[in-house]
Amino acid sequence: MRKGRTANTLTGTVTDSSLPSSDSSTPATPHRRRPRYSGKNPRAFEEKYKERDPQRYAETVAKVIASGKTPAGTHRPIMVAEILEVLAPKPGEMVADCTLGYGGHACELLARLQPGGHLLGLDADPLELPKTEARLREAGFSPEGFTAIRSNFAGLPQALGECGMRNAERGMKGADCILADLGISSMQLDDPARGFSTKGDGPLDMRMNPQRGQPAAALLAKTSPDALANLLRANADEPRATELAVALAGHTFATTRELVAAIRAALPTMHKGEADLTVRRVFQALRIAVNDEFSALDTLLRHLPACLNPGGRVAVLTFHSGEDRRVKHAFAAGLRDGVYAAIAEEVIRPTVEERRDNPRSSSAKLRWARRAGP
Repeated sequence: MRKGRTANTLTGTVTDSSLPSSDSSTPATPHRRRPRYSGKNPRAFEEKYKERDPQRYAETVAKVIASGKTPAGTHRPIMVAEILEVLAPKPGEMVADCTLGYGGHACELLARLQPGGHLLGLDADPLELPKTEARLREAGFSPEGFTAIRSNFAGLPQALGECGMRNAERGMKGADCILADLGISSMQLDDPARGFSTKGDGPLDMRMNPQRGQPAAALLAKTSPDALANLLRANADEPRATELAVALAGHTFATTRELVAAIRAALPTMHKGEADLTVRRVFQALRIAVNDEFSALDTLLRHLPACLNPGGRVAVLTFHSGEDRRVKHAFAAGLRDGVYAAIAEEVIRPTVEERRDNPRSSSAKLRWARRAGP
């Protein structure tokens, strides 16, 4: 046995553990040459084969996490302690995680629901959902305590209906706690093949579910300058929406790198830092449009009260102003109408330590509400 540091990539924690030596009874797999890369460390997503295999290369993953980075192909859950505090999950309760992602939040919630509790996990990504379900099953969460359903968060009422028999025994029809983390997961963001990344080069896609809807390339090719300018303002508060729309609308960009180059060419006098921010805003705006994210969020917020049991708690984690405004206004309206008994008076942000250790948490905002009732 050799001693080493292992990483729980579901939650981003690092612990000491003993790693067993290889089992001679395990069938040998054909040798595959590792990806070649220049320099001391891999840079491209495809080269980071150790980070994407945390069970085999736990020490490498632990070093990446300890350095404040997110290992390739994984995701570090944000504001876990704050979410657990506001939701306060208890044994025997029914919890819905509307955006299962890598399963980091779900893992922490599941640990607090036993015995007798159940977590319903939703995710629209048909590529990542099976992997996450398999990880949570391997962690010991059986079908009696955990159900995974492929759906975006707008499908929460229907998904709860499918799990209704568990609540019926308690005379309930909804969830005791609901979590919606609206951020894009690192597994999707870092993989160039998904088309979300502004760093690598890949097809200009951006669909959470690659089997449905139109990719970002098709959206840009058929959108008029006026419509694109409105989209950039509404989805990303882009101050140079008109200039960018004239340069981008109606054009065909096959890859993410082509689009990045066109954005930079449209604003030649802008310094690099400001240009980088503009590129990210354009990609954000297109991703929201491609996946109809605001419409799905509006639907979720409209149905939330009916999905919560009396006294139930909901927490929503947002990452830009368009999302946060919708959540803030919906919770305030619910409090005014007596649907919610209490809501967050102020937005909750990540601690200084979390923003330092996980820079991707920097823009996160957490709001909560509690359903009226006993």
